[in-house]
Parts: sequence; C-alpha cells; structure tokens
Amino acid sequence: MNTLSYKTVSANKKTVNKQWVVVDAEGEILGRLSTKIAMIIRGKNKPEFTPNVDCGDNVIVINADKVKLTGNKFSDKQYVSYTGYPGGQRFISPKELMAKHPTRVIEKAVRGMLPKNRLGKALFGNLHVYAGAEHPHAAQNPKAI
Repeated sequence: MNTLSYKTVSANKKTVNKQWVVVDAEGEILGRLSTKIAMIIRGKNKPEFTPNVDCGDNVIVINADKVKLTGNKFSDKQYVSYTGYPGGQRFISPKELMAKHPTRVIEKAVRGMLPKNRLGKALFGNLHVYAGAEHPHAAQNPKAI
C-alpha cells in the first residue's frame, strides 16, 4: 500500500489557485444568492479548502439593484447601525438602502456569512459588487456562473 497517496494537502498562500467569477444577480433571491457567493469567496467549493487560508475566488456581482427579497422583507426588514454616541442607533430598511446604495444590500448579506476575524476582512476584499451590468474587471477574464 502506497501511503503517499493518502497524504492530506493543506493549501497555503503560494499554492492557492485563485480565479475570477461573475455572478448575475438579476431576479435572484438575496439570501440564496449570498450563500453561494460566500461559499465561493471562502473556497468551500474547492477540494483543497483550508479553513485558515484565503483559498477562494474573486467574485464580481453585476445587476445588484435587481436582486429580490421574498415576502414583506423589502419593507419590513431593518438593518441596524450604531454611531457610537448616546441615542445613535440608526435603522434602515432594504428599500431605503437600495435607493441610496444598491450594492450594500448584497455586501451586508455576504459579509454576515463570512468569518468575523482578520481572515473574514481579507475575504470580503475579494467581493466586487456593481449595480449595473458593466464592470471594470474584463482584463481578468472572469468566468460566468
């Protein structure tokens, strides 16, 4: 029996094969789309996944302004932020957030699904969200999903 064929391979920064992926968010449900994006960014769809290494792909999301929320979540859901001052708690609905910054709804959903540590912050840098159908990353030859 050849024991070398049973060695577990752990990925590191040098051995990771990172690619670019385009995801079209038009007509997609926010939560279901965000879980797929978070899984690709984290690298969990690859056989060489290592939990403590950034081994995921760079994801470009286009048509972020056309994402859907089911039920009454578009008007009833609340995003909470705190300014740091007394009485500084702020609430905003996805409807208001989409009107001001259409990309932030997807960014907030994906960020909440990533680890809450230094690795999570680095992984979030691999997400690029755009409201329209155009993106400036054509030189990377992204693969469409």
